[in-house]
Amino acid sequence: MTQREKMIAVVPAAGVGSRMAADRPKQYLHIAGKTILEHTVARLLAHPSIDQVIVAISEQDPYFPQLPLANDPRVVRVNGGAERADSVFAGLAAIDDPNTWVLVHDAARPCLQLSDVDALIAGALASPYGAILAAPVRDTMKRGNGAGEIASTVDRSDLWHALTPQMFRAGTLTHALQQALEEGAVITDEASAMEHGQMAPQLVKGRADNLKVTQPEDLALAEFYLNKMMREAE
Repeated sequence: MTQREKMIAVVPAAGVGSRMAADRPKQYLHIAGKTILEHTVARLLAHPSIDQVIVAISEQDPYFPQLPLANDPRVVRVNGGAERADSVFAGLAAIDDPNTWVLVHDAARPCLQLSDVDALIAGALASPYGAILAAPVRDTMKRGNGAGEIASTVDRSDLWHALTPQMFRAGTLTHALQQALEEGAVITDEASAMEHGQMAPQLVKGRADNLKVTQPEDLALAEFYLNKMMREAE
């Protein structure tokens, strides 16, 4: 029998989530009985292929130590940084083997379905450059002219919303991030660093309900999806 490859999730969670206008970072807001971060980490740990979750937290974070998951032996805390890439770097630095598969997942995406993780793993294992979850764009896309007016309609036939997790070899992602940042590239997600290094990760179609909680109105929708998932699991 072939030995299963080790897979570790990295969750950058050092951000402050200023757009939520809340009294704490958005990952610590409560929905469906737990913090968003607890739901997110629980979804990752529920997948049998994920051996460990590394959470990158602000060094002065007062909230994480109060959560039960802080004492879970499968959860490792590292100190994150001011930018997403800093936190991802911190998580990657805690991984010894560069061949380990890493699934980088947003702290504010608590509605991840295990079937999507299955599909992502299959896509990454079949690609030399890893894979990301993504959703095809369904709405008509407009390009603005910088003055609040429409400049053109954009063909959406091959446009995708990038989701997470995004899955790569730890060593490959580390090198890609380092190179991209040294060369001043704009890095908005891990795949953009891979793209900068002339690598083309696989697009794996994911569920649209894998939403990222960004605005206050997202909370009710995320809670709806989480409650639905919990009812289906009963």
